[in-house]
This record gives sequence, C-alpha cells and structure tokens, in this order.
Amino acid sequence: MAGVSAAAARTPFAPNWTARLLWSALLLYVIYACGILDVSGERFVRGLDNGAKFLGRMFPPDFSGQKLDLMWVGMVESMQIAVLATAAGVVLSLPLGLLAARNLMPGWVAWTARGVIALCRSFHPVITAILFVKAVGFGALAGVLALIVASLGFISKLFAEAIEEMSLKQVEGVRATGAGFFNVLIMGVLPQVNARFIGFCAYQLDSNLRNSTMVGIVGGGGIGATLFTAYQRFDYDFVLTILLAIIAVIMVAEVLSAHLRKAFQ
Repeated sequence: MAGVSAAAARTPFAPNWTARLLWSALLLYVIYACGILDVSGERFVRGLDNGAKFLGRMFPPDFSGQKLDLMWVGMVESMQIAVLATAAGVVLSLPLGLLAARNLMPGWVAWTARGVIALCRSFHPVITAILFVKAVGFGALAGVLALIVASLGFISKLFAEAIEEMSLKQVEGVRATGAGFFNVLIMGVLPQVNARFIGFCAYQLDSNLRNSTMVGIVGGGGIGATLFTAYQRFDYDFVLTILLAIIAVIMVAEVLSAHLRKAFQ
C-alpha cells in the first residue's frame, strides 16, 4: 500500500522547467525586439489602410497591347535565365555533390566540397546578383550566374545528403566485381539516388523561376526589371498584370515539375 500511495502521490507529468525558461526567454526577447524595431499595432493598422489604397490602384489590370508585348519579352527572358541557370547548376552540382559525400570520398575532399557548398549558400541570390552586376554589367548574364551559384548551393547539398543516406550494400556488390570508380558511381550510386536527384532539379527550376524575378529587380535581366520600372512609374495596374503573369508561369511550372517527378520515380 505504501508503494501505491507513493506512486499516486508522484506527479504524472513532471514540469520541464528548462523548456519553460527557454520559452519565457523567447517571449521576453520578442517583446524587446518589437520595441527596438518599432513594431506596433498602430503601424500595422495604418499599413492595412495604405495597403488597401495601393491594391485599389492596381485594379483593373492593364492588358493593353504595347504593355503586354513588353511583359512578354521580360517573361520569356526570365524563363530563359531560369532554364539556363538550372541546367548549368545541375551539371555542376552532380560532381560537387559526389565530392561532398562523406561515405564515398576522403574526409579532406568531402569537407572541402562542403565548404564550397556552404559558400554558395551563404548569400541570397539578390546579393549574388548585385555582385555579378558589378562584375559583368547589367543584363541576363548576371542573373544566370547568380542563379547558378544558388543552384549549386541547394542541389549539391541535397544530392550529397541523398548519397550519404543510400545503402552501401549495392555499392559494395559492384565493387566486388572489380568495377572501377566511375562504374561504381554509374551502377551502384546513381540508380539509388536518381529519382531524388530529379526531384531536386525540378524543385530548383521552380525556385529559379521565382528568383529570376528578384535578380531582375537589381539589374539581372528578365521580368524583374520590367516590374521594377512599372513600380517606379507608379503604373500599378501594369504591376498587377505582371504579377498575374508570374503567378501563372509558376503554377504551370509546378504542374510540369510534378509530372516530371512522377515520370522518373
């Protein structure tokens, strides 16, 4: 009976004071940060009113012929930038991801490759685009180079992690036949990660289509430059037209990438 009484007296769910302290500290920091950054409900309400006026000036969208031609030229250039950057990024990410796989490469090779990947992931595509605009000038080339760097950082990292998660039994079986290194990669590694690699590439194409708009705003070519010019001219009805076109392209790309992933699964 004493044992039962002790068990009944014991708290069924002991409080986690460490978690409570951490959540309390986070709440205090959020309050402090809101005060430092001048985040207030008054500004938010005033912003809603300004946003409603801004949206009111965007409707109805402008579908006049000359502006549609200008938008189409910028949209086609953005798609070309995204496709070129994705293709080059995939070609470069394949060897870089292999070099970064710690279960296939010596430690110093893998960590060197991971350092390159971390460097590519350190900066937002807009920042990278600004650097390339300064280096090669305004235009699509700067946008393509910026998105290649972004593609390297994303695809290489995920590809390396996919290789590290694969089963080594198939690799060891191919090695037991006396196959060379490249034959081991082709017959033992790629069949296990090919479907995931295709998925990574399809997602990166979607991402590059979106990012091509942002890099265009800073001079990397494409529809972003057209969008920024429309903002500067307060041509908000044309801005809405461009935004609707971007949404339509992204939705079509999402459907196509989903079919592509299913085809290679």
